[in-house]
Amino acid sequence: MDPIEFADFVRLTVAIVLHDEAALREFGKRFARFGHVHEFHEVALQSHLFCGFPRTLASLDVLRDAGLVLQDPGYEAPAEGAGAELFDTIYGEGADKVRTHLEGLSPDFSSWIAGHAYQTVLARPGLPAAGRELLAVAALAATGHDRQLASHVRGAVRLGARPEDVMQTIDLLAGQIPETRVERAREIAERFAR
Repeated sequence: MDPIEFADFVRLTVAIVLHDEAALREFGKRFARFGHVHEFHEVALQSHLFCGFPRTLASLDVLRDAGLVLQDPGYEAPAEGAGAELFDTIYGEGADKVRTHLEGLSPDFSSWIAGHAYQTVLARPGLPAAGRELLAVAALAATGHDRQLASHVRGAVRLGARPEDVMQTIDLLAGQIPETRVERAREIAERFAR
């Protein structure tokens, strides 16, 4: 049996955020024999932050039809304030500026980001915080969201990923996304993964 590697989490993330049905079917068939893998569940749950509920749901249907079983592992909710602490770590000394920017765009949306994206999803157990951030890097590179990519490249490093981990994650995207996006992500990572 092939071991499950971080590269598989990256492939799953990109397949979901791009809703690459062929890649999802291949992934589901390849890993169906493992039964439930809680990390795959966490990767799938997290992906909706980068591509929305409809695309994530459609991708989960393809994975299920291909035989991959995803079940809630029953984790306890993160401790109160864990999301705010994670946000502060990811954005560092710019955290208050980011909060102010989000509030200026929409107080409701800012609240949803804090309460749902960071507290409910990203602060969840099941994947290490640095690993979640590296998957955010993969999703944002794949979807071409450069400003958010820069923030999450910095966040990955602030959470303990090495700059070379960020570059290796981006290198894993080759063949899954257009080479121009891979090159742009490398440029951003070289600039912000210090």
